[in-house]
Amino acid sequence: MRSILFFDLPTITDSDRKHYRKFVTEIKKLGFYMIQESVYVKMSIDHQTMDSTIQRIKQLSPKRGSIMVLNVTEKQFSQLNIIIGENTTDVIETTERVVIL
Repeated sequence: MRSILFFDLPTITDSDRKHYRKFVTEIKKLGFYMIQESVYVKMSIDHQTMDSTIQRIKQLSPKRGSIMVLNVTEKQFSQLNIIIGENTTDVIETTERVVIL
């Protein structure tokens, strides 16, 4: 399963920018990677892992802004259509269970 994190945080004041940078750093530590500006994705093994991640995001959230999480299956995520641009990442994004290197 994948958790897709969408956020829109203010960056007007120095304090806002500090909270923004801290939030982004912490979600990267949780295993999220950026697929688009302010859109991050994390793979989870089960619902319990996703729920604990969401609880951690709630703890990290700044007081202002908008943060949303959408949970989708691997099959749904693999049907993501890229209209323009390309998806470049070092994360394996196939639904295969075994990867031979």
